Amino acid sequence: MTARPTDRRDAEAIRPRPSLLDTGVGRFRVGPHRGTTDVVMLAPVPGGPLSRPEAVRRALTELRAVGWSRAVTPALAPVEQEAYLANGFALRERLHLLERPVRLGDARSRPTPIGIRLGRAAPADRLPALEVDRLAFDRFWRLDERGLLEAVAATPTARFRIGQPVDQPREPGGEVVAYAITGRAGRRGYLQRLAVDPSYRRAGLATALITDATRWLARCGARTVVVNTQEHNAAALALYQHLGFVLQPGGLVVLEAELAPATTPGPP
Repeated sequence: MTARPTDRRDAEAIRPRPSLLDTGVGRFRVGPHRGTTDVVMLAPVPGGPLSRPEAVRRALTELRAVGWSRAVTPALAPVEQEAYLANGFALRERLHLLERPVRLGDARSRPTPIGIRLGRAAPADRLPALEVDRLAFDRFWRLDERGLLEAVAATPTARFRIGQPVDQPREPGGEVVAYAITGRAGRRGYLQRLAVDPSYRRAGLATALITDATRWLARCGARTVVVNTQEHNAAALALYQHLGFVLQPGGLVVLEAELAPATTPGPP
């Protein structure tokens, strides 16, 4: 049985067009970081070759020339980091990378917290979901609408689910207390985003959304699912490990670099 993708047609209709920066020796995806106007995301092209130091250097030169003041990377695996570190990028944050197999039994699991209803997100649910995101994450990690849509569109198939109180009428744009975005590419699943309103934490909502995600992945034929979380988020790490996720060696890092404008030497 194949589960219907969630919000895929909508994501295709309004998918943010990725901006590609071609340096002549390598290409990157670029765009504002989390809706900012001065910080740019510099990301490898998915599925492309490893970035070379010269390609990163040229990219930074071009980004500096058009006025960006700082560049950040997405979460990078150890093998992806060298070209950025060689060009002055420094550590912003370390992330745990975890993985677990998707089992046949996952397809039959459907726990939901008492008083909470899980359902498919509609376009009008984006803003309430982003409010949950704002409450759940600090400023650096918060998504804007573009980032939310990119998370939905990052994989060929995606599932965007929300949690709502059952005593509230189910209507698009109503109260949202949690949400999750799960993606699938081939046999691999990705827990792209998970956020719970702090006032609803420790009520089983995160567990329910993760179980819902693995249930969908099992029905779609995925074999594994991966997720990352900040190293200092001990509660999230404990939850993932409790649900069978295993830490992967090396982890991931987010890097950043200041793009100070080039200075012209003054007169002697």
